[in-house]
Amino acid sequence: MSATRRVAVVAGGLSSFGVRSATWSELVQEAGHAAFGNIRNFSSKDVDSLFVGAAQPERLAFQSHVAPLAAELLGFEPWKILQRTELACASGQSAIRSAYAAISAGLSDVAAVVGVEKMNLPSMAEANTSMANVLDRAWDGVHGATAPPFFAMCAQRHMLEYGTTAEQMAMVSEKNHRFANTNPSAQFYSKQFSRDKLLKLPMVAPPLRLGDCSSMTDGAAGVLLVAEELARKYTDTPVWIRGTGQHSSFHNLSGAGSLSTWPGLKAAAQEAFRSAKLAPQDLDLAEVHDCFTISEIIEYEEIGFCAKGEGGTFVQEGQSDLGGKVVVNPRGGLLGCGHPLGATGVAQAVEVFQQLQGSAPPARQVPGAELALVHNLSGSANVHSLMIYGREN
Repeated sequence: MSATRRVAVVAGGLSSFGVRSATWSELVQEAGHAAFGNIRNFSSKDVDSLFVGAAQPERLAFQSHVAPLAAELLGFEPWKILQRTELACASGQSAIRSAYAAISAGLSDVAAVVGVEKMNLPSMAEANTSMANVLDRAWDGVHGATAPPFFAMCAQRHMLEYGTTAEQMAMVSEKNHRFANTNPSAQFYSKQFSRDKLLKLPMVAPPLRLGDCSSMTDGAAGVLLVAEELARKYTDTPVWIRGTGQHSSFHNLSGAGSLSTWPGLKAAAQEAFRSAKLAPQDLDLAEVHDCFTISEIIEYEEIGFCAKGEGGTFVQEGQSDLGGKVVVNPRGGLLGCGHPLGATGVAQAVEVFQQLQGSAPPARQVPGAELALVHNLSGSANVHSLMIYGREN
């Protein structure tokens, strides 16, 4: 994908993540205040476009037509583009990619992006039933192929083929929860999870225990994207979108092929690096989609941080931690922060924005960070979306 104009992220912020009493609308307003409330030289009238990432507001918040609702809640009156994006767990990143495409093509100059999901309902049975809609409900869903058993099968296969261990998966969770302890907006900010504790938590879908799984979470996040010529009106330290890639390889699980290899992610990553004119070893940090611990391990391999089958060793050796080859999920990941579907990809972008500005909390700031990647998978790891960001050289 070749852009005609460079596009910058100039602001970002988010709500607290967790099991919240706040409504869908209140989450939007909370994130909007954090993201857009203190931007230099900014007026709500500047926003010509609004993109809202939301996966299942109809079922989880009983509200459709959410883009104009969010615009009103935020005090925006978009006159160029107003739309909602839905791509399950990647709905938030899909909104950012759409805003990026619109600005680079000249259809918008100043685009606000908000991702939001209200997932905790009075009846968790209803919420969990709604999650089955992400797969092919008529076949995979009714046969019980929801997310935990699917990713458990991925883990079983990866363990069989490459010798990955439950302890290595627990190391992913331990690292990400430790990072979440530096992040007041994270759902598990105040919770301590040692490896020993993680390995004793209840089994969800063998070999995945409770600490191997991300949580159903309420939350929202926002970023502001602008055309190059406007970037320094709003900040002295813009962060630039350098490249992007996406790939969809199947939907029904009968087309999944090998569960331990995700060729769609490999293809999407290659496109993102090609468009950015970069390679995996150029990155300083990455926000990847650790919906389950095995996901992060496979993502190391398919993105290109290590060779196939070496993901478990990669985390065991500390290569995805501060001081390693690439710092992965420094905000705490989906495991530590929780996973409000529409908000996750935007929250990851907020973390990258702060990291590349050098404004992240010192306990998790990646020293001298210049280049970063954000990855989201959606569905049964059948769709992968990536964006690469960089600070000014």
